[in-house]
Amino acid sequence: MRLLVVEDDPRMVTLLTRVLEEDGYAVDSTGDGQDALWLATEHDYDAVVLDGMLPGLDGVDVVRGLRDAGRWTPVLLLTARSGFEDRVAGLDAGADDYLAKPFNYGELAARIRALIRRGASARPAVLRNGDLHLDPASRRVTRAGDRIELTTKEFALLELMLRHRGDVLSRTFIFDHVWDFAFDPASNVIDQYIASLRRKLDRPYQRDDVQTIRGAGYRLRRIDDAPPDEG
Repeated sequence: MRLLVVEDDPRMVTLLTRVLEEDGYAVDSTGDGQDALWLATEHDYDAVVLDGMLPGLDGVDVVRGLRDAGRWTPVLLLTARSGFEDRVAGLDAGADDYLAKPFNYGELAARIRALIRRGASARPAVLRNGDLHLDPASRRVTRAGDRIELTTKEFALLELMLRHRGDVLSRTFIFDHVWDFAFDPASNVIDQYIASLRRKLDRPYQRDDVQTIRGAGYRLRRIDDAPPDEG
């Protein structure tokens, strides 16, 4: 079993390497995020132990780069104990687990064993509707190969519509799945976000896929649908 340890503190690298080699692993190491991304892309490691705070390309960027490249090697992210936002960002980017510093080396070894037993995750399904693609894991949206930048709520709304493409979604259904119960169903917030999706996804590509169905709700037209009468 071969591991990649990514840590810029030489003393920590020495300790991690010794502990992991005593457990029978072969260990490669680097303290540079860009180098780590190259190594983990070019080689089939059984797991990556990755410090979240690296100079230059940080740990979250390394994870995101791996997932964007279709590499699903299990990643254990090492974070500061107070780094709640770093942990959230790392998990959202595609890390499989995290361990806060300072940590117990026995727990580190146990978490690595658990990740290796689980193995590399199969790539999550990319949601597609014609040339519109959404990857829930990397939170990446493209249309005709172009990267589309969406806000968190825009992404959530588009993901919901892609998972139900062709279906008419009522305002209540959308509120229940994208917003919390504190929102007023009479609010026009949905209309605003639908309009924003059209501006970003449809108009630049001369499309009319994000549709308002009068008196019923909204839908994302399936790519194989006949041109609708409503809109």
